[in-house]
Formats: sequence, C-alpha cells, structure tokens
Amino acid sequence: MFWTQVRYRKAVYLSTIDLWLDPRARQEWAFVSHAHSDHIAAHEEAILTAATARFMELRKVTPREVTVLPYGEPYALRGVEFTLWPSGHMLGGAQLTVAVDGRRLLYSGDFKLKPNLAADPIVIPHADVLIMETTFGHHRYAFPPEEGVIAQMAAWCDGCLHDGAMPVLLGYSLGKAQEILAALAGRGYRFLLHDSVYQATRIAESLGVTFPSYERWTPGTGAGCVLICPPHLRRWTVDKIPGPSRTAIVSGWAFDPSTRYRYGTDAAFCLSDHADYQDLLAYVEQVQPERIFTVHGFASEFATELRRRGYDANALDEPDQLALF
Repeated sequence: MFWTQVRYRKAVYLSTIDLWLDPRARQEWAFVSHAHSDHIAAHEEAILTAATARFMELRKVTPREVTVLPYGEPYALRGVEFTLWPSGHMLGGAQLTVAVDGRRLLYSGDFKLKPNLAADPIVIPHADVLIMETTFGHHRYAFPPEEGVIAQMAAWCDGCLHDGAMPVLLGYSLGKAQEILAALAGRGYRFLLHDSVYQATRIAESLGVTFPSYERWTPGTGAGCVLICPPHLRRWTVDKIPGPSRTAIVSGWAFDPSTRYRYGTDAAFCLSDHADYQDLLAYVEQVQPERIFTVHGFASEFATELRRRGYDANALDEPDQLALF
C-alpha cells in the first residue's frame, strides 16, 4: 500500500510522500495550483506550471527550487507520477493527479467549468480519489448565465459613460481583472488598468492571451475610459479620479445581494472564476471517484449532499487523519 493518510493542517497534506497542496506557509515540498496570494509561499521546492512561476515572480514569492510541468504530461518525481491539468480558474491554474500502481488521486485546487476568456479551458481527468474545493458548495449558488452578466456589465459601463462618470470595475489584479478585460473586448471601450492589473496583464499577454487595447492608469487621468482596479485599492483609486465615478465589484460572491453593500460599491456583477453548485456536482460526475474529500467554503454541506447521492464523501477541513487507499 503506497500511502494511507491525508491530513489537513491549514492545507491539505499527503503525509506519506510529505507533499503539501497549496499551503500558505512555507514548506519543504509543495504543489502550487495557481498564483493567487492565498495559495502561494516561498517553498523550499514546488511543483507548478510555467505561468504560475511567472506570476509568483511578479509577486516576489519565489520557491528555492521549482519543478515546472506542462499540462497533460506525466512526470516521475520521488517515485511518484505527477500530471498537471488546466483548471479553468485562471491562467496557469492547475489540477494535480498523483498516480502509483494504477491508482490515481486528483486534487482540484480552485476550478471553473464554464469558459474563462483569460485562461485555458478545464480538462477533467478520471481518478479513484478526489480532493476538491467547494467554495460555492451550497445549493443556493446557481450562477446566472455569464453572457447575460457580461451584457449587464457593459450596459452599466455605457450608462456611466453617458452620464459623464468613469466606470471602475473591481476585480483581483491577477486572474479576475484579465477575465473582465477579455469579456468586454469588442465594445469600443478605452481601458485603463491600475498598475498591479497592468503588470499582470502584460505577463498574461506574453503568455499568449489576447486582450483589447489598454493603457496603464495614471492618477488624475481617465475621463471617458473604463478603469479596472483591485478591490482593496478602490477608495484610494477613486480619490485620484478627476470628476465623478461609479464602482462595481465583479465576483462570484456578487450572487449574494449583500456583496454590493459589503464592498460599498454602486453595482455588483456575478462573474465567478469558481464553479457554482451545479458545476461542482457535474465535476464529480465526470471524475467518477470512489472516494471524495471536500475542502474550503461549504465543504461539510457539499459532502453531506454527496453522501445523499450515494458517494463516499467527507469534509477535510478538520485536523483528522483520513484513509485514502
């Protein structure tokens, strides 16, 4: 028997091979599924994609040694076969399969089934054991069709510009901001990007993603343009805009009516880089696992629903020791 335990210690840990999955604290050996700040650290050694390595360099978080793997190509390391698969979450985002003796474990990381215009489409492999994120694993999260959300976002921008106000779209500088930019292509907007968004977008462009024309935003400028900015800098940015402006948060959490008020914005648009409830179920059906562990978000609720549907499923956000094979 190759391994017998998976643990959760603020991150998923495969104890027998001493591999951490997306830990936020520095570890000796880790898999980094993507470059969002809550998934990265300067590990001693890391497995990741080339795009994730580039974005980690941008964030000045660099593992001492990296094993960079392309999608879909098995790679033997320390007696284990690893394969990375696109997750659809953001550019460079990856799922991980770990295989030994014909048995496979799949770690999903954050993933999205619907097309992401700024990332590779997801590829879903089969696996015997699945460890999956369940950020939106509550049945109430049924996201609206994205085409309609994008149309509403464009109409809102049009209304702002018609009224002489600058539309400010708030999305994380890495991943979400690029998805917003790509989604609004072809509508004739002049785009300005906050410096952190600009830097990440330049890297994404160098990695092959196509975007509409954009420029780096300079405080004190921007009349008649659409500005894309990180949410945490919204107040500082708005204070530097000449003339009136309106803000909108772009997030899967915008499905909750309270999101607009929590961020203090004029509007909210539900464009998510995660799977909603039905897509989480569809993902499980495609993986066809014998056993499932859920983690993050509504992990307990989703595991309960999976058991109701006949799956062997448990939430992993506990310090318990659980058997795999």
